[in-house]
Amino acid sequence: MPSYQPWCHGNITRSKAEDLLSKAARDGSFLIRASESIQGAYALCVLYQNCVYTYRILPNEDKKLSVQASEGVPIRFFSMLPELVEAYYSPNMGLITHLQYPVQREEEADEEPESNDLPPQLPPRNFSPNDLKDGDQKSPESACKSLSDTYLMRLQHVDLSSVPEEYQMAIQEYFRNSIVLDAEQVQNGCHNLPGLKKLTLTICKNLNSEISRVLPALEVFHRTLDQQLSPGIGQFVSAESGQSVSFRLEQLTKLLYSLEDKAKSSLFESVGYEGGHRKSLIPPVTFEVKQDSLGISMKMFLKVDVESGKLYFKKSKDGAEDKYYVHNKSKKLHRSQNVKLVIVLETEKEKILKKEFAFDDAKKREGFCQLLQQMKNKHSEKPEPDMITVFVGTWNMGNAGPPHNISSWFQCKGQGKTQDDTADHIPHDFYVIGTQEDPLGEREWADTVKGVLRNITNISFKQVAIHTLWNIRIIILVKPEHENRISHIFSDSVKTGIANTLGNKGAVGVSFMFNGTSFGFVNSHLTSGSEKKLRRNQNYINILRFLNLGDKKLNPFDITHRFTHLFWLGDLNYRVEFPSTEAEYIVTKIKQQQYQELLNKDQLSMEKNDGKVFLHFDEEEITFAPTYRFERDTREKYAYTKAKATGTKYNLPSWCDRVLRKSYPLVHVVCQAYGCTNDIMTSDHSPVFASFEVGVASQFCDLLRNSSLTCNIMNCVATLSTKSKTKFFIEYHSSCLESKFFRPVKTSEGENSEHSDGSIKVWFGNQVELTPIISDPEYLLDQHILICVKSTDADESYGEGCVALRAAQICYTEFQITLTHHGEKTGTLTGGIQLQTSEVKPTEKLYDFIKVERDDTVTSRGRGNDFNKCSVTQAHDISNPNYMGMSFQREVIDKGWSYSMPPKSLPQGCKDSKKGGYDVGTRSPTVKAANPTGEGEKSEMFDNPLYGSMGKGHGRGKDQDHQPRDHLTPVDQNFKTADGETERPPVPTPRNRSFTYSETKPQPPTPVTSHPSMQKKPVVPSHSEGGGSSMPRPPLPSKYRAEPPVTKPRDYRDSSELPIKQRLPARPGQPLPHQRQYDATASYLSLALRL
Repeated sequence: MPSYQPWCHGNITRSKAEDLLSKAARDGSFLIRASESIQGAYALCVLYQNCVYTYRILPNEDKKLSVQASEGVPIRFFSMLPELVEAYYSPNMGLITHLQYPVQREEEADEEPESNDLPPQLPPRNFSPNDLKDGDQKSPESACKSLSDTYLMRLQHVDLSSVPEEYQMAIQEYFRNSIVLDAEQVQNGCHNLPGLKKLTLTICKNLNSEISRVLPALEVFHRTLDQQLSPGIGQFVSAESGQSVSFRLEQLTKLLYSLEDKAKSSLFESVGYEGGHRKSLIPPVTFEVKQDSLGISMKMFLKVDVESGKLYFKKSKDGAEDKYYVHNKSKKLHRSQNVKLVIVLETEKEKILKKEFAFDDAKKREGFCQLLQQMKNKHSEKPEPDMITVFVGTWNMGNAGPPHNISSWFQCKGQGKTQDDTADHIPHDFYVIGTQEDPLGEREWADTVKGVLRNITNISFKQVAIHTLWNIRIIILVKPEHENRISHIFSDSVKTGIANTLGNKGAVGVSFMFNGTSFGFVNSHLTSGSEKKLRRNQNYINILRFLNLGDKKLNPFDITHRFTHLFWLGDLNYRVEFPSTEAEYIVTKIKQQQYQELLNKDQLSMEKNDGKVFLHFDEEEITFAPTYRFERDTREKYAYTKAKATGTKYNLPSWCDRVLRKSYPLVHVVCQAYGCTNDIMTSDHSPVFASFEVGVASQFCDLLRNSSLTCNIMNCVATLSTKSKTKFFIEYHSSCLESKFFRPVKTSEGENSEHSDGSIKVWFGNQVELTPIISDPEYLLDQHILICVKSTDADESYGEGCVALRAAQICYTEFQITLTHHGEKTGTLTGGIQLQTSEVKPTEKLYDFIKVERDDTVTSRGRGNDFNKCSVTQAHDISNPNYMGMSFQREVIDKGWSYSMPPKSLPQGCKDSKKGGYDVGTRSPTVKAANPTGEGEKSEMFDNPLYGSMGKGHGRGKDQDHQPRDHLTPVDQNFKTADGETERPPVPTPRNRSFTYSETKPQPPTPVTSHPSMQKKPVVPSHSEGGGSSMPRPPLPSKYRAEPPVTKPRDYRDSSELPIKQRLPARPGQPLPHQRQYDATASYLSLALRL
């Protein structure tokens, strides 16, 4: 696209084009931008009556351009864009209006080199005449002569005493004559440089012959180790006369490296040194704990032997080890928010035993949990893992080599959220290391990292990928046992330096599939300077748009939607936004470890909260000191000033180095560590580490469980922030769906309506039935549907989002997601989803082994809710329950028909948790809410007289099937209780949809009777009903013990004096509340007489 035309805007986004046309505010204003859907095509955007009309400009096979305008208008072809634009200035060309006013492009000032930093380091390149001398343009002959004179002058000041005379003569001859000939060759387009080639052959004459003599011997050695020559090696000897010395040296170097690797591999395998996960040496670890026995705190010792798979219970540290449980007898860990831990064990007689212990601190308890989890994983009989751990590290090396010992970085030791020493030898499954300003070569850095990990874990990790852009690098290492589980590896880079052409700033990325889970990793180095926040934001957008990773079939989606888990790391260079005069104040706050005031002014957090960058990314809480800018060789002093010729420049201490992530909804991911080291001091940045526990899906399924299953999506309504005058449709993408020729499933066009705020609401009324390729229910619950709202005129995306099939595993579920495009919020999409699957018992995942219990203040609030219904885990339990603004709602939430509105942060569903629901007390999106030990625990839900007692089936009778929301009808809003208080009336929805919520602490259920004379005899339901009653319940464990009752205003549910006229009619076949009470009382009296 010609850059000198005023209407030519290059690769601006669609939303940016609309903004520019809106500012023009004149009919006939237009611009041309690059198409987002077709490479090499353009989009002609025209403003008419405050709406933007988009027409595609497509090239044909002969590179001729044509506009897709109105039907019936003859198609015209043009060779150049200016010719096309000139023609469409004329009316009646098929556009909504003819072109009149070109919209000028916004000139973005090129980034200038930082005055307080060194100039960007350029990669090695050959000198050209223009590089050596500034000034007026010279003729080619004079430039070549000047080049020769310059080098001859430099040569006179070089000590040549150690160089043989014949080589001195050759070098002088080259600079005197041959360099001029080479320069002329370059000017004529020939880059062979015959003069330079002749010189190197002369100097390396002996080296060349020595290579020919040495190489055959190395090849024999290599063939013995490998039984196969590497590609190209066999041809090397026969073609030696026609290849350069540098090429031969490169081949020789690669061969030596290959020999070294293969020799090491053979030796390590022979001594069992490289065995991966199964042969890693994790020493036994003993923990000192306390256990309450009859009110007395006793000291105990727990010993975890990962290698043997045993958990020992000892009364003294050196005591007998005769009492132990093997790995498969440890059933569950219940972890509270303090330092206590409940271990659920299975005895030899298959009885369940619970033991509660208190650790010295939470970090020790975490180390114990990780070791026990590692033990179960090590001895697991599952063919494929369902949980892995990922280490993510970023370090701006400051163009200095690393110190001798950097093991603390990979062991997550230092400041912030760190791991306990007991977890030092537990290896991660992945190691993702991003560096900036890295002075080492790829090979040297890879060997350094592998060596450190080998010393820590006794494992020789396999390299998945390494990618470098100038001094920005990412390397990914994996355990040897996972090597065959990784596929579809892609890597790419984007330059965002000066004019987006230099690679001193930018990003590198790697993506791959691990079994059935997709991973993406991006390491970026953004523009520096406290005042260049907007430039950093633009860097982020450019990386988002142009970094090409992941499944290429997901073309409408950027990298934030293409991966189950996306990790973004690097020197993002966002600063603390304080005036430079506050430098000492900032340092004082850091020394006092009072970071919150500084974090409130963190540019990245502020821009992220405003939705300008990293929309819907998560970052663990920062509890470590700023990682930039230190004096080198110390971590005690920040070098926040730098003397320059123009004055003193300030680099205030800031959290420049960060790790963020974004995951699909309802997947398991937990951050176990996030901090920085304090003993690696060669750079002015400190290395940052993060550790994640990540759930992964299998690529295999149980064919025996296959059945005819479908996924229905219906009632979709999109609200789009756009001025485009076009029609829209929805595309559904997923690897689990049947689609012809792997194409996405598309809907028909929606119906538009415009709003006064400028947005467009689009109704997609038709139900879409999506057919899975594989109908294994457990496989499908791990899958996701990517949704894209596209325009019919240009086939461009106006917003993308994601829905998890797990959310709809039981019943029809409404969803609301935020639509985004190129990192910007573009609207919302609401609808309903239903996955018609057979009920199966889910396989317990490794991450279900640890259950998180809430403290009293949290659980007391939560226990007023019916969590035994289909509810999902809270935000800190699962990775991303509100991914892109998604909240799975009950069918009555937004209609005002529920008695007590649940908290907005708590997504809800609608069915028995025993059938696959989510437990608020767990970290997992798959763990069942039922008691894992199988012991029947009483329901914590209050009994509601309007719906009857709650049994073990949680109050759902045989006749209480799901009813569509349309069957619900609004009721009188002026409903009053017996106390005269106006309250929202209840709706007789099915029992499985009720949701009782109280902002106060829960109180014991009050017996409800239907007549005043019955109040002295409480109603006691039968055990089969299991509902709330006034009979005393069995004592609960201390962590579940209910709070003392709190008085509150009378509730209509606790009153028998409701006027019958104001009560809502019961459902068909359901007795009225007072009838149920009489029946229950009669049953109670009959039972008493028999006893």
